[in-house]
Amino acid sequence: MKIKAKPCVSDIVIDVFKVLFLAFSVIICVYPFWNIFIISINDATDAMRGGLYFLPRKLSFSSYADILGRSTFQHSILVTVARTVIGTPLAVLVTSALAYVLSRRELVGKKPLTLLFIFTMYFGGGMVPYYMVLKNVGLLDNFLVFILPSLLSVYNMILVRNYIEGMPPELFESARIDGANDLIIFFRMVLPLSKPIVMTIALFVAIGHWNSWFDAYLYTSSQNLKTMQSILVEILNQYQTSEAGASAADRLQQSLTPESIRMAATMVTTIPIICVYPFIQKYFVKGIMLGSVKS
Repeated sequence: MKIKAKPCVSDIVIDVFKVLFLAFSVIICVYPFWNIFIISINDATDAMRGGLYFLPRKLSFSSYADILGRSTFQHSILVTVARTVIGTPLAVLVTSALAYVLSRRELVGKKPLTLLFIFTMYFGGGMVPYYMVLKNVGLLDNFLVFILPSLLSVYNMILVRNYIEGMPPELFESARIDGANDLIIFFRMVLPLSKPIVMTIALFVAIGHWNSWFDAYLYTSSQNLKTMQSILVEILNQYQTSEAGASAADRLQQSLTPESIRMAATMVTTIPIICVYPFIQKYFVKGIMLGSVKS
């Protein structure tokens, strides 16, 4: 019969300390997000009094109704979803394919090519030359301006390349003996085995597309091509301008404030990413660790 050892006082103290430390960490991470949420669903005029900590005093969804009720914002959601759904798999495919090519030892000029790509991480031509290039190739006011320039990230490519280089070379040798070419090896072996790092860079790219607004400001003038983030910036600027010209009495009568709009906009843009993240979180840490071990 096994006798269970009695925990000593030091072990109990350490366990209590761990629980308190983790609980404190959770509160620090979660509470700011929760505070933004309760301010966003509280009446804007009432929120100006302050003192909102855990629950709203006066429930109101007017900020969300104002944002989501705009036709321009509704269309911008479609643009953002379209660029995320189209751009993410294409970027992952291009990045992974280049990573596979640069991971092959038999590639002639492998080192100079890798250095050439790394060079672009640190040096660029600047915003004006980049704008002129996009203009000359006809990407201004074109939906493809959201897709083509973001097809390749050198940082993501290095992560995937390092991950592929960590695979046993015997796998590729046996596949070639069986008559497999590089396309078969890439699609049937490399991509399935690289699922952790592929899902990791997919998260990076998707967040980049979802949160992007500066490219829509610079490279598009058509309202039909404005992304969700750029429309939210316009809405926020509109309320800030109206508040700056309003008197103190008018501010008290306003049902919406820049603060309430900002909080609601934060929730609208953040919640979709939060909903997606748990499904790929298990791949995230593993992919980053394995993809960054080798240099």
